Amino acid sequence: MFPVILGTDINAYGVARSFHEAYGVKSLCIGRKALRYTRSSKILEVMVISNFDEDTVFLKTLKEIGEKYKEQKLLLISCGDGYTSLMAKYENELKDLFSFNIVTNQQQQELENKIDFYKICEQYGLDYPETLLISKEMVEKKVSLPFEYPVALKPNDSISYLDLNFPGKKKAYKIETEEELNKVLQDIYKSGYKDYMIAQDFIPGDSDTMAVLNAYVNRKGKVKMMCLGQCLLDAVLPAEIGNYNALVTVDGEKIYPQYQKFLEDYGYRGFANFDLKYDIRDGKYKVFEINIRQGRSSYYMTAGGCNFTKFLVDDLVEKKDEPVYYHKKRGLWLYVDPYVLKKYVPRSIFPMAKAELKRGFAFTQWYEKDRNFTRFLDYIRRRLSSIKIYHYYGKKSSGSVGGEMIGRTGEKR
Repeated sequence: MFPVILGTDINAYGVARSFHEAYGVKSLCIGRKALRYTRSSKILEVMVISNFDEDTVFLKTLKEIGEKYKEQKLLLISCGDGYTSLMAKYENELKDLFSFNIVTNQQQQELENKIDFYKICEQYGLDYPETLLISKEMVEKKVSLPFEYPVALKPNDSISYLDLNFPGKKKAYKIETEEELNKVLQDIYKSGYKDYMIAQDFIPGDSDTMAVLNAYVNRKGKVKMMCLGQCLLDAVLPAEIGNYNALVTVDGEKIYPQYQKFLEDYGYRGFANFDLKYDIRDGKYKVFEINIRQGRSSYYMTAGGCNFTKFLVDDLVEKKDEPVYYHKKRGLWLYVDPYVLKKYVPRSIFPMAKAELKRGFAFTQWYEKDRNFTRFLDYIRRRLSSIKIYHYYGKKSSGSVGGEMIGRTGEKR
């Protein structure tokens, strides 16, 4: 068994580490850039191809790798939206060389397009925030919203938006006034963006109301794993707001059945990642988006005792058909120094955070079987820099904005 991982970021390292913990295997990570998360590692190899996200290069590279290692069982796993799109697009060309499990190309386009995704939410009964679609033509006349400020603003086509460059760019925004809304929209459309923008009712609450749900659906369309992560601390850097920096696995049995039903009724396949926020106004979890892969912080599952790679291997290699596993145990994943969590975690969940810190935590990049001086420096630098970052930005933070919604960098890797 040889995992081929598309990406070189922290998600890719978490996947490679999870495979190594479970099976002792070494992975191959392929991406556009050599990122610090996967460098100087003994548990993976890195292949850097600057234009790997181009169709012809993507397909040629994977065909060459498939032929080179054809004597092994090759598992193909995406760690980025662009790579997921290419996998779905070229499923027929790749399926004889690699084992993978993914939605159809049509489903991928429906789910990645937020307008279509919210229509699907309506059809299958998933709650999401009140939403208004905004076109370029509407911006030329100035936009007024049917709900109150603040609002969240994000692109419908996040993949094309990722390639744009303009001052003040964020993956998504928290907007306080109508004047600010129209200014941001003008900047976005002047940069060359052509699709809809999405304005949504801003759900109140701090990071203690945010959650992430990951699931795995096997080749037969049956959910085999669900794991809910409660956010303890979200990022504060302007370019990273909306990312998770501390997660604890919790019992999600109140929402597992609802999302299991959706995934099975829709005909989903493979890993799914939902960004959620709990709305205290009506007592419901609201979904912002689905990622057709395990999430950026996917190692939180393994840290909490739910090694997600086992469900992929059970399905594609072992051909097992076990009952669905609802994860309930607690375990803490960190991407900051423990001091930062204790100081900046919302007071409402401070006792939980303190208790979990006492029990121990996992830091994706710091793996006892993959330690050396370079990786130690990266690990310590991240911990120390997190103290400095939160000291500066944490005091200015006006609270969590929820899920994927505000400011993820979306770096291609």
